[in-house]
Amino acid sequence: MLTLLDLLSAVALLIWGTHIVRTGILRVYGTQLRRVLSQNMSKRPLAFIAGILVTALVQSSNATAMLVTSFVGQGLMTLTPALVIMLGADVGTALMSRVLTFDLSWLSPLLIFLGVVFFLSRKQTRAGQLGRVGIGLGLIVLALQLIVEAAAPITQAAGVKVLFASLTGDLLLDALVGAMFALISYSSLAA
Repeated sequence: MLTLLDLLSAVALLIWGTHIVRTGILRVYGTQLRRVLSQNMSKRPLAFIAGILVTALVQSSNATAMLVTSFVGQGLMTLTPALVIMLGADVGTALMSRVLTFDLSWLSPLLIFLGVVFFLSRKQTRAGQLGRVGIGLGLIVLALQLIVEAAAPITQAAGVKVLFASLTGDLLLDALVGAMFALISYSSLAA
């Protein structure tokens, strides 16, 4: 029971860290991000790169999807570049998940410490909001470490071993189980 609580707490910390990063980035660069996304994205490579960058900055392909959807709804963007941006957003999520698999344990305390210093000393400035982003990134790295630690005993459970052993053959079933984990954990990055 304690292992499950540890895991749920780590996932909650990951979600909170992602929220802090997103709000910090949007407070500092929100208008610029909206301008970049709403500009004429007729060149597909540019739209693809914009999707990657915005998703990497706000740590959420869902936030990118909501922005793009609102632009399409307002007539600021057509459907084709919106789909290309969303493809870039999915690639951005995959790249961020790859980056976060590296051993960044040394980075978490540094980001949290510097983030708190900047945030508390300059709350209403751009540096203060970037401090907020640092705190969020530090919490994300810390949460991912805690998830790995909390999941270690779960991966040794007999039922879990049977579940994962059955996922080696059917691509559709594997994708469905992965989607279910992402839905349960609220974040494809957490899954």
